Amino acid sequence: MAETRSQQIVIAGAGIAGLTAALAFAERGFPVKLFEQAKQLEAAGAGLQLSPNATRILRQLGVLDRLLADAIRPEAVVLKDARSLRELARVPLGQAGEKRWRAPYLVAHRADLQAALMAAVADRPDIELVTGARVTGIAADAPGISVTVETDGKAAQVAGSLLVGADGVWSTVRAQLAGGESGFAKSRFSGRLAWRATVATESPAGQAFAEIGAAGCVTTFLHPGFHLVAYPVSKGSAVNLAAFTKGEQIAEGWSGHADPAILSSAMRGTAAKLARLVALAGPWTAFPMHTVRQRRWAVPQGIALIGDAAHAMTPFAAQGAAMGIEDAAMLANLVADFPDDPKQSLTIWENLRRPRVEKVLKRGTLNRLAWHARGPVAIARNLVLATRPAEKLAADLDWLYGWEERKVVRR
Repeated sequence: MAETRSQQIVIAGAGIAGLTAALAFAERGFPVKLFEQAKQLEAAGAGLQLSPNATRILRQLGVLDRLLADAIRPEAVVLKDARSLRELARVPLGQAGEKRWRAPYLVAHRADLQAALMAAVADRPDIELVTGARVTGIAADAPGISVTVETDGKAAQVAGSLLVGADGVWSTVRAQLAGGESGFAKSRFSGRLAWRATVATESPAGQAFAEIGAAGCVTTFLHPGFHLVAYPVSKGSAVNLAAFTKGEQIAEGWSGHADPAILSSAMRGTAAKLARLVALAGPWTAFPMHTVRQRRWAVPQGIALIGDAAHAMTPFAAQGAAMGIEDAAMLANLVADFPDDPKQSLTIWENLRRPRVEKVLKRGTLNRLAWHARGPVAIARNLVLATRPAEKLAADLDWLYGWEERKVVRR
């Protein structure tokens, strides 16, 4: 075991999934080299939701306590009708949720989570983080892999027992594996745009939200043309706003330029107070939502894709970050538990992860259809929500929020 654990893990990408993977592998005794192509780590996006299935893992890795000072524990997820602002349903979180799922539900700014992960990584001498470094070549050299890394125009070879591609929806690792019948695919534009803004709580936009939002909660406004999610971040000093509409393809990247008329047009018929909030919160930044669906996430010789690099998904289940965190923790555990057979560990990992991710994807599709329902379907949705007790709404999420990794025993 000691010899196996001395084998180096190479990780491409220092986002949430990559940083979590580095910590998880180091926790299991592996030295880690973590390469990030950006010269400086900058948090893309704005707020994110971290459900108990993710915070449970962050707690195990010593990250949760670092995050709690800046994160918010919402009391509930509240669904409201965007036309009338009437409350449709409330899923209890807070202390009740923490007792039910044995870990907190948090909302946080992405930068705060990244800072907490970075602080934990900095405390580990067995993790080396190199920025401004791009993976430009991959070769399987049994046993293990050899990675070409380019830094400041100079190429170097790095050997490892496993390469983890955690470099996001536009993964360079996945791109080098793609082609022909490889089972690795390019990302695809989903046909939808995410519009994001962060406003100070004391600003006019923040006050406008206070008039219509559910205090201390995640508030989701439902409408046939769009939905908008809002919640406090950064110790409550700001409010994260994210609206989702249909839209045309814009430049690939974390953000791009899109006509604000797309958002305003999608909001026709909404309550005046909600329209006022959206107007005051501008200018909004548009994010093209890309997805990744592919037949393979791993190569037996020692390559695995995790997070968005493997299965980028739309945010309608609020599980993108959580799935990357789960991927990373389970991969590290299985590689450590089956040290003599890396092929078997990768096969077991993918076989266990794929049904879980597929179920989350289906939940996201269901949420999108329900939140954007119109006419008789919307009426039926509202009747179902009105008659379903909060306890039942929470129980519907036990499979998602209560998830814990199963121990795999060698037979």
